[in-house]
Amino acid sequence: MTEPAAHPAISTAQPEDFFQLLKPRVMSVVIFTAVVGLVVADGALDWISSAIAVLCIAVGAGAAGALNMALEGETDALMRRTRGRPVAAGRVKKNDAMAFGVILSVFSVMLLGMTTNWLAGGLLLLTILYYAVFYTLLLKRRTPQNIVIGGAAGAFPPVIGWAAATGQAPWQAWVLFLIIFLWTPPHSWALALYSAGDYAKAGIPMMPVARGAKSTRLQIVLYTLVFLVAAVAPGFTGMGGIIYQVVSIVGGAGFLFLTLRLWRSRAGDQPDKAEAVGREAALYDVRAEAKPARNLFAFSILYLMALFAALLVESFTPGL
Repeated sequence: MTEPAAHPAISTAQPEDFFQLLKPRVMSVVIFTAVVGLVVADGALDWISSAIAVLCIAVGAGAAGALNMALEGETDALMRRTRGRPVAAGRVKKNDAMAFGVILSVFSVMLLGMTTNWLAGGLLLLTILYYAVFYTLLLKRRTPQNIVIGGAAGAFPPVIGWAAATGQAPWQAWVLFLIIFLWTPPHSWALALYSAGDYAKAGIPMMPVARGAKSTRLQIVLYTLVFLVAAVAPGFTGMGGIIYQVVSIVGGAGFLFLTLRLWRSRAGDQPDKAEAVGREAALYDVRAEAKPARNLFAFSILYLMALFAALLVESFTPGL
């Protein structure tokens, strides 16, 4: 009788797998908003120090993503949208992902603190712990308000960038924080509306699972109204100029239109067809009833990037 083959002692994970642990899509948003915070702050950092600061923030965000995947490998394996992730698919061992995340966390926080200031380093450490521990371990499985409270983790990068540039975190930096913080619930719940079957299967009480699709659509409207007030605020407080005002108002009108169309739709009322048959599907491959949720999700990303891009453009064209 032959014995079963032993698992290899050495990991067979490829560099691409470790890169995917960093959640590069999320990291790109983090990098961009952090750069905007750093540039708009108009501090005294030279280009080399600024580049190091952005690198540290990016690596710190990636470290948080790696820790999140290490802690949620079994949960991710149950969800159509996430079961191809490195830990969930078995390409990277949980302990290896955890060690990778810890090493990157220490590296990014220490380097940022030593090359800029310890306020920035401390805020980066807070962000990593907030996402990997407070959100992932404590909030995500315990309350349908998980994404509301946990959204703070994604809102810190512009504050960290501002602190890195100036050694301070004034109210203007927290306005940028507030924009991302209030943007997160409608953005995330739009995704959850057409991925509710995934979350239910994994036992995660996202709003559509815990309160139903109709309640979620209403809450998206309410949060959108508050978010849009924050989104236009920089244009009326001296932070943003005419470009920002146009982008925030016109884009905000589009955001509100898509939100109201979602509210009147039946998005989330029925499981997605791809979920029902268990097949792989792209993030935006949804049934007709869910398209209003998909459209809001996609537009929300464009709108947030446009807001921060407007601030960045105006920082280089101060006469506008």
